[in-house]
Amino acid sequence: MSLKPPDDYKNFHAGFIALVGTPNAGKSTLLNRMLGEKISITSRKPQTTRNRILGVVHRPQSQLVFIDTPGVHKTNQPLNVRIVDTALSTLGDVDLVLLLADPLRPERTAENFLLARLAEASKPVVLAVNKIDRVGPDQLIEILDGWSRRMAFRQIVPISALQGTQVDQLLQVMESLLPAGPPFFAEDMLTDSAERFIVAEMIREKVFRLTGEEIPYATAVTVDAFKETRKGKMVRLTATIHVERDSQKGMVIGRGGKKLKQIGQAAREDIEKLLGVRVFLELFVRVQKNWTRDTRALRKFGY
Repeated sequence: MSLKPPDDYKNFHAGFIALVGTPNAGKSTLLNRMLGEKISITSRKPQTTRNRILGVVHRPQSQLVFIDTPGVHKTNQPLNVRIVDTALSTLGDVDLVLLLADPLRPERTAENFLLARLAEASKPVVLAVNKIDRVGPDQLIEILDGWSRRMAFRQIVPISALQGTQVDQLLQVMESLLPAGPPFFAEDMLTDSAERFIVAEMIREKVFRLTGEEIPYATAVTVDAFKETRKGKMVRLTATIHVERDSQKGMVIGRGGKKLKQIGQAAREDIEKLLGVRVFLELFVRVQKNWTRDTRALRKFGY
């Protein structure tokens, strides 16, 4: 990082922003759009994100450090309780909250639960209403008016994370609300997540995208080996997809191993883009009975 004299930071803004919302609002898609790189996994299924993902957006006069959190929802299931706790634990440590709303699938109970927690946190909140590319002008006006009555947001910005519509305007709004000061991270840093973690997430994303409804929520992924070969021109990876039941193992593997091969090929392509080298990826599937309800197993898998 090139160090600048203190005077250069008089008009520079930097701070931490919690990116929160209900499941499937598009938080990870928005983070990837703002970063210009894929570090957070996405799928059409809710609750894809389970961990906090830190992403750093560098702008000429600001550094915005985003914490992409899992979708907030009411739950009693042990894994999901931990997921929600992960999301809400960020609120006390940030300078600003970006709440992302889904106008296509509003979840009033979860939204009210989240708004109540935001009110308790007493942090400035910017609301981004996502997916405006799929909402008519009159409907959008009604949606924006409805949200404006629910909380005193610093600003409301309608966006499309998928198409990039008004994302730059959203960044400008957030930049103006962050405190003045020097950047926290080097100019070439996009995330603090280790490569192993992102690789495991990319594999898990393909399980989400390529399997049936019950399978994604019963899976965890561990990277067992990560080795550079051919003088750094290739990476050999071994990873395990953990499921809860034998029947799920069969579904992930597929007839003649076809589904597992499909998952591996799709994941390898994304991992090669991330690492910038050729990747040899070997996948295994293992049954870990009822791991989503087992405290020790949850800890083992990082939840």
